[in-house]
Amino acid sequence: MAELDEAARDQLRDSQFAYIDRTGERHLPIHDESHIRNAMARWDQTDFESKAARERARRRIVAAAKRHGIEVSDDANVAHAAR
Repeated sequence: MAELDEAARDQLRDSQFAYIDRTGERHLPIHDESHIRNAMARWDQTDFESKAARERARRRIVAAAKRHGIEVSDDANVAHAAR
């Protein structure tokens, strides 16, 4: 995965993150293929403020993966909404 230093991270738009918490901290960048794959792997390790926030982030990651032609396997945690 390409290194994302603080200056480069600050240049990303909010829409390029799967999750922004209520304090404005941005989590799980999804601006390129390597970061989408990383977000898929770390999604289940991220602390979300609510189930709704978790589901929004999941949908954003899956949508970004589809846009970049990344297959989301059925057994991936990020593939399915919480039941």
